[in-house]
Amino acid sequence: MIKILWADDEIDLLKPHIIYLENKGYDLTPSKSGDEALEILEEHKFDLIFLDENMPGLTGLETLTIIKEKHANIPVVMITKSEEESIMEEAIGSKIADYLIKPVNPNQILLAIKKNIDSNRLVEEKTTRNYQQDFRNISTKLSSYLNKVEWYDIFKKLTFWELELEKSVDNSVEQILEMQKTEANSQFFKFVKQNYKDWIQGNEAPLMSHNIIKKKVVPLMSDRKPTYMILIDNLRYDQWKIIEPSILKDFEVLKDEMYTSILPTATQYARNAIFCGMLPSEIQKRFPDMWKNDEDEGGKNMFEEEFLLDNLQRLGKRASKSSYTKITNLDFGRKVVNKIPNMKTNSLNVIVYNFVDMLSHARTDMKVIKELADDDAAYRSLTASWFDHSPLKDILKQIAKQDANLIITTDHGTINVNKPSKVIGDRNVNANLRYKQGKNLNYKENDVFEMEKPLDFYLPIQNVSSKYIFAKEDMYFVYQNNYNQFVKFYKNTYQHGGISMEEMIIPIITLKTKL
Repeated sequence: MIKILWADDEIDLLKPHIIYLENKGYDLTPSKSGDEALEILEEHKFDLIFLDENMPGLTGLETLTIIKEKHANIPVVMITKSEEESIMEEAIGSKIADYLIKPVNPNQILLAIKKNIDSNRLVEEKTTRNYQQDFRNISTKLSSYLNKVEWYDIFKKLTFWELELEKSVDNSVEQILEMQKTEANSQFFKFVKQNYKDWIQGNEAPLMSHNIIKKKVVPLMSDRKPTYMILIDNLRYDQWKIIEPSILKDFEVLKDEMYTSILPTATQYARNAIFCGMLPSEIQKRFPDMWKNDEDEGGKNMFEEEFLLDNLQRLGKRASKSSYTKITNLDFGRKVVNKIPNMKTNSLNVIVYNFVDMLSHARTDMKVIKELADDDAAYRSLTASWFDHSPLKDILKQIAKQDANLIITTDHGTINVNKPSKVIGDRNVNANLRYKQGKNLNYKENDVFEMEKPLDFYLPIQNVSSKYIFAKEDMYFVYQNNYNQFVKFYKNTYQHGGISMEEMIIPIITLKTKL
């Protein structure tokens, strides 16, 4: 039962209000003064306090100050006869939950209770009802053939409900949503398997990694106004939605879109394709000394700036002033903040921010990070906390001071893996848990999308008998040796490289400053 303390020197005159609320199921404790209210608070716990502003002795505002010092989490509704602005401002500054002007009627009091106590329950119930209605719509769509645009819509809806329902205490509804996401990923895998070869060969393809610069960045480039492209590595759509409100304080969204990452959904493939404007085997052919295969030593993304400049030249933008900056640590990020004002004369400024990918890998390798981000909700929370205290937020604040265009995107997403799939291969097979390339691979055919002729999919090969396989849904590849040990170690970790909505359907947001 909701327990309410009501302090008013005329409390006897409020008896009809108290009876009305008690009949509604609330437990009311009356008090005739601020001192008496504070004494009662020392002995009993309350969910809400009604506090008269104009009481003899200890005033309402003085009582409020003491309450907030000792019981900061109890919402207080101030009731006053005065409409003086100074009194209102002082009360609000003291963090009251609400205020009412006398004379008050029972319905006003009831509404104040519902706003401050029952609102979470009422919102939760409405959210649950709305999802249950949308559940049927989503299920109906999943049972039919969806095109690429409809898949974007499905993923956006599922992400929306995931963010809404995580506030709920009803775990059963979250479990239903999780089951629906699993079904959606199963159908999405079939969709990609059926259409990917056509897409990669240019037939009715969605916007994909290698066309981002050409179709989304170059059209914005101008000598009169700088365009910033910020690529946050490994940023899922749900993570974008978590940091979006903070960014929209300074920017206005022009287009909120999705695009499809190429396969593998791994940095060396997807990000190189973004900056070069080519698919992996084309990059290898044009830049044989710069492309690195999985088995090669050294960094796989060491030439992004060179790829970008070559791409701009092919697109007729080589004469435009541009910059490329890759941020891989906190200290350098802070230095870049101070460089932003000098970038406003460039047509294009590309900033790659490497953090989220490091976070996902750290979560695999470090027990403390895994405990901090035990599930998707916690993983999102950790991302939000990072962003709020990162140089990236300060960089965006500096960009917001200019009349500029801004594109925020990523190279691929990531998925929490839970189902092991056994694979056998030789020592030259790559280590990624979501895709494998090599020869003599042995695997469960139903668990993968296989590319027996990688060159048909514009993927480089190690030798003529090499093939690629991609894990579906939330599966991860585990070798036969020490199978149980690795199953346990990698279960419930964030991986990328395979086929899932979370990895392949990713945000590309076009914004402008609010100047």
